Amino acid sequence: MHEVGCFEPLQCRRFCWSDMRSAHGQAQLPNVLDRQNTGSKVWADTAYRSKKNEEWLDRNGFKSDIHRKKLKGKPMSERTSHANGRRSMIRSKVEHVFARQKGPMAAFIRTIGIVRAETKIGMVNLAYNLSRFVWHQGRGASA
Repeated sequence: MHEVGCFEPLQCRRFCWSDMRSAHGQAQLPNVLDRQNTGSKVWADTAYRSKKNEEWLDRNGFKSDIHRKKLKGKPMSERTSHANGRRSMIRSKVEHVFARQKGPMAAFIRTIGIVRAETKIGMVNLAYNLSRFVWHQGRGASA
């Protein structure tokens, strides 16, 4: 499962998920992005990079921060490697939340209807945020 979404670091944003293993997953990029989301940057892995997607993002006011692929049979340039590293650093701040929810929290969304799924995702997010709050409170300086 790969995440695709628009977000600015340290702000709350809505995410959509797209399974790249499904047929033509790359072609679904326009369907998973939400213009109501105030963020304009799109972060995704190399599976979503294509000329068609890049042109669509540009036409619709999004800024692509999609990882770049290396040329087949050639080493990745240092510039591309550093740019991908920067992208990975930002994405990792978001992806660890999904890993935590899927692993130790055992979140599994299986519902009938999008409203129920969104409610369940909201509850999982609330539980995660409360556990983070409690953890940060415990780290406070003692008097």
